Order: sequence, then C-alpha cells, then structure tokens
Amino acid sequence: MREAKVITCFLLRRSGDGDEILLLRRSQQVGTYRGRWAGVSGYIEETDPLAQAYTEMEEEAGLTREDVQLLRTGEPLEVMDAEADRRWIVHPFLFEVREPSRIRADWEHVETRWIRPEEVFQYETVPQLAETLMRVYPLRRP
Repeated sequence: MREAKVITCFLLRRSGDGDEILLLRRSQQVGTYRGRWAGVSGYIEETDPLAQAYTEMEEEAGLTREDVQLLRTGEPLEVMDAEADRRWIVHPFLFEVREPSRIRADWEHVETRWIRPEEVFQYETVPQLAETLMRVYPLRRP
C-alpha cells in the first residue's frame, strides 16, 4: 500500500444563520475520487503542510493568504483505502474566508456548495471527510 501525504482545507463562512463550510465536487479530470465532495485538497509537495495549504487554496479556489484567516490546524488523520491501494495521511486546516464571493473553483471541481458543517454526513465524499473535519471543527456524528 502506497502512502501519500495530503492537506485538506475547510473554508468557513460565518453568517447570522450560523457557520457554513464549502464543499467542492471533484471533476472527472482528477486522478482520484471523481464526482465525490471534498474540501480544498492536494498532495504535500512542499515540506510544510501549511505552505501547501495556501498553495492549494490559491490554485483551486483563487484565494490568497490575505483572503483567509487560519483558525485551526488539526492533528493528521490516517485514512486507509484498500481499493485505491493508498494510505493517506491527511493534514486538516480550517480557514475563515473574508470575502466568499472571491472564490473561483478551478478545473479540478465542477460544483461548489456551502453547507452547514453537520450536513457533511449527507454527502458522498472522499474517504473520511467528516472525520477530517472533526479534527478542526467541533462536530458530532449524527
């Protein structure tokens, strides 16, 4: 089984109605988990996972460091996927988006959707996305 280190960034917007996180539906052009919902994610190519998180947010969502505020860094999560022959080490991050209207999804995604965090359990996501979210956002499994 191959090991791959990745980051997952959850983008948060706050409103009078409560918190929402952004889910992105993966396109058919990506290498894994096509059509599934995810956060902003990517392989760790740099030595620092946080630096990779900023790179991925710029590439996948069009957001710069000035567009977001880091709220929380979670403990890495091991995700085993025998079907993909992968052992993912996921480094989770939670960022608040200052201007959500600035988000521009790239070719890796075909749809974006703001949801209440507890709704993540209702979506067909990449493996263990809800557990990854729980590393950076207080959430209980229904």
